[in-house]
Amino acid sequence: MSLITYLTKIHFAHGVLEEAIAAETASLKIKRPLIVTDRGLTDCGLIERLIDSLDSPPKPQIYADTPSNPTEQACQDATDIYLEAECDGLIAFGGGSSMDLAKAVALLASHGGSLNRYAAIEGGVGRIRDVLPPVIAVPTTAGTGSEVGRAAVIVMNDGRKLGIVSPYLIPSVAICDPTLTLDLPSAMTAGTGMDALTHCVETYIATAYNPPADGIAIDGLQRAAANIERAVETGHDIDARREMMAAAMNGALAFQKGLGGVHAMSHALGGLTGYDLHHGTLNAVLLPYVLDFNAPAVGKRYSAIRTAMGLKHGTDLSEAISSLNERLKLPSGLAAMGVDEQAIQLAAPLAEKDHTNSTNPRRASADDYRQLMTAAL
Repeated sequence: MSLITYLTKIHFAHGVLEEAIAAETASLKIKRPLIVTDRGLTDCGLIERLIDSLDSPPKPQIYADTPSNPTEQACQDATDIYLEAECDGLIAFGGGSSMDLAKAVALLASHGGSLNRYAAIEGGVGRIRDVLPPVIAVPTTAGTGSEVGRAAVIVMNDGRKLGIVSPYLIPSVAICDPTLTLDLPSAMTAGTGMDALTHCVETYIATAYNPPADGIAIDGLQRAAANIERAVETGHDIDARREMMAAAMNGALAFQKGLGGVHAMSHALGGLTGYDLHHGTLNAVLLPYVLDFNAPAVGKRYSAIRTAMGLKHGTDLSEAISSLNERLKLPSGLAAMGVDEQAIQLAAPLAEKDHTNSTNPRRASADDYRQLMTAAL
């Protein structure tokens, strides 16, 4: 059986894409889908597997201009296509950016107005109603877990990278087929994999009380820590790919509980104009510094994290993550990614206001975030 139901319906198996797409488009009565994807997947031809799985005619509409950090303008452009073609559902095919953009299209197509008014920090959670068109999410990376997440993170026209959060944004169906990730380049495998690992760590130490999320996070962390290096070194190791996709799914199932300071900073930096920073890689670089910052406030939780990662008792978690980043050949610091002092000054106050800051174990100010990012240069 490939079917899992927890928060949403999930098909999870090798080669399940074709069967699941046919079944779920029929079940959801999607006849005219808009496929939201990116140029990398259209250029490499992987999207043909998806298109061949759909009943035709009509030929599906495709929006393939998803930016690496989805923007409000891109969301509006895709929404215009959706409405003009009278589409009746969306299929997100790609990484977290494509999935977040598809969620935003579903929101705009059904609610209208500016995306700003739906952002969590603008009081937008209560403005989102259960009237969105169906979204089928098909991840081709193992990182964000957006296929089972309730959030879309979008760079607004005013430059802020904001989270739009609602249970109604959780896709109607997720189709997790590890064979779609076999040819993902090693650098992208590392960055997205560390995104999944960070989700599991941050949600486990987040301040909200949610025992099921804690258990799911620890299970995801065990899978990520045991398999990320194999997935990076041997891309066609299908078992490692499966376990990383499971870790990504678990991380997002768990972060219903909340995240923390790593994401507060990566959201803030990721929205800055002119930098184009990869979210998962930012998380990897920032995680060691936030682990040290949060250490006085986490009690015994670091012991459980060490156990899940297979580390010896008393191992310095910050050093362990830094060592893992080095083995994965990820950047040694923010400067190596192109971050400079100007970016830090701009990002620090945005990080303090980010919705993920509220569940960090140790509440951080703009000055705290400024110091953390400066240390991470």
